[in-house]
Amino acid sequence: MASWSEHRYPVMEQFLTVQGEGAHTGKSAWFIRLGGCDVGCAWCDVKESWDVEAHPKVSCAALVKQARESGAPICVVTGGEPAMHDLGPLTKGLRDAGLKTHIETSGAHKMSGEWDWVTLSPKRFKAAREDAYAHVDELKVVVVNRQDISWGESHAEKVSESTELFFQPEWDRREKVLPHIMQHLQIQPRWRISLQTHKYLGLP
Repeated sequence: MASWSEHRYPVMEQFLTVQGEGAHTGKSAWFIRLGGCDVGCAWCDVKESWDVEAHPKVSCAALVKQARESGAPICVVTGGEPAMHDLGPLTKGLRDAGLKTHIETSGAHKMSGEWDWVTLSPKRFKAAREDAYAHVDELKVVVVNRQDISWGESHAEKVSESTELFFQPEWDRREKVLPHIMQHLQIQPRWRISLQTHKYLGLP
């Protein structure tokens, strides 16, 4: 049987940046963006990630080496939809290297791997699995229109009371939807705003 280090993943890109979203905003992080997504959000800003065959396969050993050498304490695995892949080998390697493992997923696929932080960002285009809500550290709902706020509340009912809740305005519509989010926060203060700080800073 092949060791974890020999497992290969389709990788669109890897980069060092500052986490710009959610509870860990402002922290240095190494991002691994995996190829492949069957959710198909109309407003997705990385549609080039969708085709799993369009991206080179990179060994887990190489991914872990680059993440460790980045100097960042956190490795964020994103996509695409990263949960389409068996992430057990990757999280084993990253954890053995001393990195914190974070994932962002739509919840549409069964989770694999060992995670220090799970961000669930459900999408209307493909429903999250019911078992996706059990171990969510952060619920992040992208707001395209004001109806997404009540839709987000329906997901908040499924997570634990310790889960951190964020509304994130879709970047191109942020000026239109921010007033609706702010109004909702006045009556539901458990929610916070995620503003994609990395984009304001001009970072990847």
